[in-house]
Amino acid sequence: MADGTREEYQYLHGLEREYISELPGRLVSALRLLDSGLGGYKISRYQHSLQTATRAMRDGADTEMVVAALLHDIGDDLSPENHSQVAAAIIRPYVRAEVTWVVNMHGIFQMKYYGHHIDLDPDLREAYRGHKWFDSCDNFCASWDQESFDPDYPTEPIETFEPMLHEVFTRKPFDPAVVGESDIPQSARM
Repeated sequence: MADGTREEYQYLHGLEREYISELPGRLVSALRLLDSGLGGYKISRYQHSLQTATRAMRDGADTEMVVAALLHDIGDDLSPENHSQVAAAIIRPYVRAEVTWVVNMHGIFQMKYYGHHIDLDPDLREAYRGHKWFDSCDNFCASWDQESFDPDYPTEPIETFEPMLHEVFTRKPFDPAVVGESDIPQSARM
């Protein structure tokens, strides 16, 4: 890399910008992959993602939270034990810090509903009680995530959410007006 010229890096940067602009489509493709994989549930992870986003939208959640609901389990295929953090990392450059925190923590908060059945502590979330976004994550899980395994729920198709994905993922990454000044990594402060 040290031998590259300015001209070469300008060219590569242009290609990278073009590739980044296609992120919404790649996210849809990644979501569709959740239609196969982890079995045993009455609906696929893809349907669960659509249903979670549908519930959030119908409850009047803003676009960022609906997109978070849609993508919250996108890490399941590649990192099942760390899927919440994978999803949070994907949305982090484009949404407010609260939304990133909710997605990052939803795996721990969800244990309230099933942890006791598999010898996990259902109260791990209590370590975060008092956090300014505890209630937001609690609502995300109680109202949308844990409810969204219903094969009979009238769920919106992915096409309903594609404009929201485009709105969020075509923003300037780490825009301080969106993510907050303190949530901008040093590498993005240029």
